[in-house]
Amino acid sequence: VARITGARAPRASCRMSDNLVVFSDMSTAELIREHIYRLPAGEPFTPASFQNLGSRAAVDQSLSRLAKAGFITRITRGVFVRPAENRHLGKVMPETSKVANTVAKGATLQVHGAEAARRFGLTTQAPTQSVFYTSGPTKRFQMGKMEVVLKHRSARKMALANRPAGEALSALWYLGRHEVTPETIAQIRRKLPAVEFKALIEARASMPWWMADAFHRHERLTAHE
Repeated sequence: VARITGARAPRASCRMSDNLVVFSDMSTAELIREHIYRLPAGEPFTPASFQNLGSRAAVDQSLSRLAKAGFITRITRGVFVRPAENRHLGKVMPETSKVANTVAKGATLQVHGAEAARRFGLTTQAPTQSVFYTSGPTKRFQMGKMEVVLKHRSARKMALANRPAGEALSALWYLGRHEVTPETIAQIRRKLPAVEFKALIEARASMPWWMADAFHRHERLTAHE
């Protein structure tokens, strides 16, 4: 058997780049595939997640090929996922709220007031469109046949976002001056954990007068309970 002397098997050198291990003898597509495989299944991601693995053109091309191969799924423009698998349902796409958070690119999101009011039992009407409030710019995107809207709101109306008290505040803003009464506040109090209702009360300084007044009248009615 002939032997080749003086030759060594190639070694994969590596370097660290923003907590990613980058192997110099791997292609951009291989690096991206490896990184995606380490992400939790069902977690949306964007091309920006791989900006240190190659040029934007190379990243986009690699993601396109991986989507065509069925390794990942394109949810909407610029957002992909490696779907979670369910033995009964097959591929399971992420919740709309997860995709919305990815599209928002770090901006704060809050449940739309109509949905918040429904969750608190303050209305029986279900929203006809998937809408979220955001501290960032207004955006629209498609998820299959469904249009999702991120609607800009002022910081005042986004107070307490990402917690139950914030959902309650969103519901109150949605209902408006003529619908918010002490009975409305009582209903919210029954639904919220005590610590969340306390946080809502403490946010009265940022509320409009009619909302703060409803809380004040509720306190007078329940002062002897």
